Formats: sequence, C-alpha cells, structure tokens
Amino acid sequence: MTDKARLYFTEEHEWIELINDDYVRVGISDYAVEQLGDIVFVELPELSAELEAEDEFATVESVKSTSEIYSPVKGTVSKINSALEDEPEKLNEAPFGEGWLVEIQSSEPVDVSGLMDASAYDEYVSGL
Repeated sequence: MTDKARLYFTEEHEWIELINDDYVRVGISDYAVEQLGDIVFVELPELSAELEAEDEFATVESVKSTSEIYSPVKGTVSKINSALEDEPEKLNEAPFGEGWLVEIQSSEPVDVSGLMDASAYDEYVSGL
C-alpha cells in the first residue's frame, strides 16, 4: 500500500503519486470509493492513450452510481492496472495500493502546486 502522505489529490478525488519528475501513478481516493460503494466495473484507457490534464480517462461503476475519472496531468498512459478488469473490488479494498488505475508519462514536469497534500485533502473532504 502506498503511504497516503506521499500522494497529492484533486478536488474531484483523484490522487497522484510522483514516481519521478515526469511519471505518475493515478488512482481515486478512499473518500471517493466510500461514496461510490461496492465497485462492480472499471473501464480503463488503452495503453499509449494521449491525455490532456482534466481529460476523462476512466469510468468506475458501482452498485450506486457511475463516475468518470479525470487525468490530473497531461501525458501518455504507460501502464494500466488490468487486474481491475477482473477484480474491480480491489478499488474498494485498497484504493491507495492494488486499486491504482494507471501510470502516466507526463509530457512536462509534473506541477503539484494546484493539488492538495494528504492533510489538506482530509480537511477538504471533512467539509463535504
């Protein structure tokens, strides 16, 4: 499991983990997973898909609703968590671990200044 303190969050509840200056792992937060309930289907992008920041790149379906997931960075999808296709419940079980969605090779250095650290994100969701 990834240490939540190493992650940065969007207001839409995506998280990124900086692997290096231009390579990130992306997932959705424990708060988002809790709001969705039991996840039954995950649709991920194709490898090598080109994304702009804020592009919709994945869909997560639960017994309660369907949510679109947005890219926090511009870049190319370099890896997908294909295990989620057969085991979408991994998102419920470990949203910061085995439930990650994709890895993206950013086309520019990743700027986290517009994102929240774990502490700020926890404060943000406590007000929702």
